[in-house]
Parts: sequence; structure tokens; C-alpha cells
Amino acid sequence: MGALNTVPDEFPAHVVELDGFWMDPTEVSNRQFKEFVDATSYVTTAERAPELRSIAPDSELANVQILPEFNKPGSICSLQLSSREEIDPQKGAYSWWQYVPGANWMHPEGADSTIDDRMDHPVVHVSWLDAKAYCDWSGKRLPTEAQWEYAARGTRRGAVYPWGNTLIPDGNWRHNIWQGEFPVRDTGEDGFTRTAPVRSFPANDFGLFEITGNVWEWCADYYQPEYYAVSPLKNPAGPDSSFDPQEPGIIKRVQRGGSFMCSDQYCVGYRVSARMKGEEDTGAFHTGFRCVVTPDMF
Repeated sequence: MGALNTVPDEFPAHVVELDGFWMDPTEVSNRQFKEFVDATSYVTTAERAPELRSIAPDSELANVQILPEFNKPGSICSLQLSSREEIDPQKGAYSWWQYVPGANWMHPEGADSTIDDRMDHPVVHVSWLDAKAYCDWSGKRLPTEAQWEYAARGTRRGAVYPWGNTLIPDGNWRHNIWQGEFPVRDTGEDGFTRTAPVRSFPANDFGLFEITGNVWEWCADYYQPEYYAVSPLKNPAGPDSSFDPQEPGIIKRVQRGGSFMCSDQYCVGYRVSARMKGEEDTGAFHTGFRCVVTPDMF
């Protein structure tokens, strides 16, 4: 199924050469992120008064104003729909997303929610800027997009998923994604309807857990849809600037791996070749990250 859902920004397929690196076996957890916050008193983007940080200065959007209902700390969550008839054709995917004041990494669904029983779940509602701050503190980096895909594939070059080409091998779910009618009801056949604790599913050939599904993972690279056509063959680090033709004035970074919100009826972002992008100053309740270390950092 996944192989039939490739999109233009995944082409041309190409071979690159990478220097060695180490990648975190899991997505950064709430427990790990709390250690960073406790040590540094860092305040995430979602906890601060909103700023239009990701608007390019020379963009026609540079003078846009934040609407009053959004002009308070918060982040993006999904809106529960009762039927697909509630999807607004004019809004498309925006029909099931909402800005929730008070939502942040400590309060994933809003001010009344908590992570007290989710310390081993991946941290969410972190912007690219937040993820980079954590990496700087921990002496690590965000992976390049090329590093991420190489690690996700393990030894299975050309496979659709980290374990092969079958979505549910032997009837066993291998990652946390959406089952059921999207975006109305997730049946939770894989055991989860929101984030899963890290190490909930089998690791790939390189020992990486939840490298697909669970939460989208930030990469270091700026996003450009045609970057693969000009990518250098050795250690590609992404383009020098961001460009998304759908929103050309907004600075975006690459996200990889899909999330618990990905469905075969919608984005199929859990394929190892799938690319996503997000505003670098914006998090969401299904976005997290993991880190890498390279020999030159020692």
C-alpha cells in the first residue's frame, strides 16, 4: 500500500554516502526533556507568548497579525470529529486541527492534561527550535534527513517500512499508527490511540525503536520539495534555505517517520521514504524528535 502513495518530493531516488554517526535508540522522552528543563529553566515555544518567528522577513506575510484567539501560549492538537461529513472541503486537513491555549509538552491535550503517567512517552509539542536547544544542551544534534532515512531503513535498502514491505507482518503491528476511519475513530488495534511509551514496538535492524509511527521527528534540514534533484552525493545537509510552494513565506524544516495520526486513508507518512515539513517555530501533539552524535563532536 505504502509504495503506491509516494509523492513528488520523494524523488528522484538517489544514493548518498554518509560518514558514521550514532543515533538515539528512542525518541526523546518526557523524562529526558524534563531533565533538560530542570537543568536550564528552558521555556518551550508553546509556553511563550506567540511570535511569528517562522515568517521570512522579506515575505508578503511579514506584516501579518496574530488573531486574538490565538494570541496566547498554546499549541496544535487534533479536533475530535463525529463523522467525515464534518470535514470542511474549504479547510481540508485543517478541519481536524485546532490551536489549544495551554497545550504544551507538560500538558499534551491542554491545560487540564498531564504527563505524570507518561514520563516514558515521547515529548511532544516541541518546535524545531526547542529540539535544537535540547540537542545543544545534551551535546548532540538533530539528524540530517539523509542520516534519518539511512538509520530508519537499517539494512533493508528499498523497503517500504523499517522491517520490510508488509505493513502488518504475521498480523502483528510493528508501529503506532491510526487504524479505523480517519479522522473520526482510531480503533487502537496496535494497542494505542495516542502516543506509546518508547520501546513499545520491536526495534529495527539498527536497534532503533519507533523510528516510524508514534510521533513525527524533526530533522536538521530546511525543507525544499526538489532538493533530491540537487542533493550532494556525500553527507547532504539539506538546502541553504526553506521553500514550500504551498506556503512560500514560511520557514520550514523537515519532519520524518509519521505518527499515531498517520493512516493508510490519509498521509501514509510512516513509510521510510515519506517526507513532511513543519514551521520551525511550531510544535504539535504528534511531533517530537531524536538526536545523533558524529565523531567530529568528540
